[in-house]
Amino acid sequence: VQLVESGGGLVQAGGSLRLSCAASGINFDDHAIGWFRQAPGKEREGVSCISRSDDSTYYTDSVKGRFTIFSDTAKNTVYLQMNNLKPEDTAVYFCAAEPWLPSYYFCTGHGTSPNDVFWGRGTQVTVSQ
Repeated sequence: VQLVESGGGLVQAGGSLRLSCAASGINFDDHAIGWFRQAPGKEREGVSCISRSDDSTYYTDSVKGRFTIFSDTAKNTVYLQMNNLKPEDTAVYFCAAEPWLPSYYFCTGHGTSPNDVFWGRGTQVTVSQ
C-alpha cells in the first residue's frame, strides 16, 4: 500500500490549494480515506474523510464550507480542495486510509485500529497573512 500526497505549498490567506492523494494497493470501495493535519506543537486532527462503504463524507467544523473532499476512482486519487485558506490552516497534511470504516469514525478516531491505518508522508501547507 502506498499513499502519496502532493499539492501543498505556500499561499496567502484567502487563497486556494488542491491536495492530491494517489493511492496504490488498496480498493477505494472498501476503504475510508481521509486528510489529517498536524501543526507544530499541536495534536494531529482529522480534517476531512470520505468513505464509499456508506457513501459518507466528514469535515471538521473549522473547515466546513471551505474545504471539499472528493475522489476519482479511475485514478485511485482523493483530493482536498481548500478554499479561503486561513493562517490557522498551516500544517503538514497527511493522507490516510483504513478499511471498512465510515468517514466520521475514521476522521474522529473513534473505532480506528491504528495497526490497520496506512499513512502517506505528508505535504506542507503554509498560509501567510
